[in-house]
Amino acid sequence: MTASIDFAPLIAKAEELGKRFALTARHYDETGEFPFANFDALHEAGLLGLVTAVEHGGLGGGLTEALAVVSAIARGEPSTALVLSMHYNQHYSIRASGKWPKHLVERVTKANREGVALINAAQVEPRVGSPSHGTPPETVARRIGNEWRITGHKTYATGIPLLRWISVLAITDEPEPRLGSFLVPTSADGIRVEKTWNATGMRATNSDDLILDDVAIPLEDVLDIAPASEGIKRDERLGAWYFSLVPAIYDGAARGARDWLIEFTTSRAPASLGAPLSTVPRIQDGLGQIEVWLTVNRRLLRSIAEDFDAGRPFGADAAAVKHTVMENAVAVTTLALELGGNPGISRDNPLERHHRDALSGKAHAPQNNLIRTMLARAALGRHASSPAAVLEPVPVRPHPQPRLAVVGRG
Repeated sequence: MTASIDFAPLIAKAEELGKRFALTARHYDETGEFPFANFDALHEAGLLGLVTAVEHGGLGGGLTEALAVVSAIARGEPSTALVLSMHYNQHYSIRASGKWPKHLVERVTKANREGVALINAAQVEPRVGSPSHGTPPETVARRIGNEWRITGHKTYATGIPLLRWISVLAITDEPEPRLGSFLVPTSADGIRVEKTWNATGMRATNSDDLILDDVAIPLEDVLDIAPASEGIKRDERLGAWYFSLVPAIYDGAARGARDWLIEFTTSRAPASLGAPLSTVPRIQDGLGQIEVWLTVNRRLLRSIAEDFDAGRPFGADAAAVKHTVMENAVAVTTLALELGGNPGISRDNPLERHHRDALSGKAHAPQNNLIRTMLARAALGRHASSPAAVLEPVPVRPHPQPRLAVVGRG
């Protein structure tokens, strides 16, 4: 795996940056501005190359290291963490999927070494929605000479102000259409960004709409292209990165809520009480429940990351972990608001922001109802395919009387 590199100092640096990013998180939440400075700091710390292959100038970190870094950043500023997680997702795919042509690998990793050159995928569309629902995209790639000309409309292009590259899901207009991801530089002619992101939480991700109008890219700048009739092929193991890093962001927001609540209840001592709020049994019980949820989250996320890095199977467990961690994060911030009272809902304090950020996690596909349906169908399928065994009952017999030990003879 990654035993030759000591990642502890980098993770410590990420924890320090998370605390620094927390100091300006309110500004980015209120203005909706993109946190450019945060990514300058991440680059200077060497964290943008955390999971990039060593032979391409990266550190070769695994999911365990990525999870630790994203969690630390999310605790301070979740929008930055979401953009970073998408960058990690793409760079690990470059390294491990085997689907990236060599010239694209060189191009993207070289830019990542030299500066802040983020990458993300654009797959969701206004009419079609997420490709996870099975409908092919309406974004079309037309072959003209030695170029692809791409036209379409993508939504939720997270991090678009700082993206250097976008992996655009599109369908070709060939007699037998093919489906693939086309690597589009954001500097290309024909690209336009529509400022549509005005969400309740995660306001600094700038997940705006991307309009492509006859955007030209070289014919060879495409990856993982196959007949559209085969649908999108997902690498189930690589899916662990999405199912771990995305919920870790909202778990980070919940931990930020917990941190504020502890500071508030230990420092606030109402005159009528004559002691800090943290001495009240109801407050202690609530804080204890929050610790239970966060402990479960930490253990679940870590288990998937460690299983992935060790090459152990985990099947649909990763989706179940995403479901549980997201629900627990919302539960934590909801209870924290209840315990925080009026100061908790004040925009002068970060608790209400942490709650809004945690709620935003519910929008990530696949939504929890789809995960539950998938798990239910899998369970029903296992039941239907397993032959009914004829079991013989274990015979019942009376318990034998114990023999009395003879002691103290003579």
